[in-house]
Amino acid sequence: MAIREEDILLIDAPPMNRLEAVYVPEIVRGIGVTMRHFFTSFGQGRTSRTIQYPEQRREHYDPVDGGQYKGNFRGVHRLNRDEAGRVKCVACMMCPTLCPANCIHIQAGESPWDDREKYPVKFEIDELRCIYCGMCEEACPVDAIELTTEYDVVGLSRQEMIFDKEKLLSVYDVTIDKKPM
Repeated sequence: MAIREEDILLIDAPPMNRLEAVYVPEIVRGIGVTMRHFFTSFGQGRTSRTIQYPEQRREHYDPVDGGQYKGNFRGVHRLNRDEAGRVKCVACMMCPTLCPANCIHIQAGESPWDDREKYPVKFEIDELRCIYCGMCEEACPVDAIELTTEYDVVGLSRQEMIFDKEKLLSVYDVTIDKKPM
């Protein structure tokens, strides 16, 4: 399909004066911003977001401006349970399909329960490969997968950082009573 001539709109940029052409005002303005950040970053300045980990943890950190973290932090995954204590996932395959890092692997099976057709026989997330974008959480139609505020998960091998269904459900059991940040 070709673009018609009447659909093209030409826009002329306003001409720069001699001072703008050498970029001197923008360079001075940029150096000013850099110096402001440099001098206000000492101590707990306006632009400092440094915390002294592990003595000061993210859960206890009160940002300089007095606000709280509003759930914009994404930590380790968990699989939620339904009211009966079963895995909430219905193996619809939306999260592995949408995952840009291709770190979610699900093997679906026929559900033994009457309220759903499928359930995940195998559900694995490679936490080292994950980019923690939250797309799996957004894609899930039943809110089965969720990113928690836990961020200090350690593994001694790559295999320990591949979370299977049981490990993801145990993360749910540990974090269900914690309030989000």
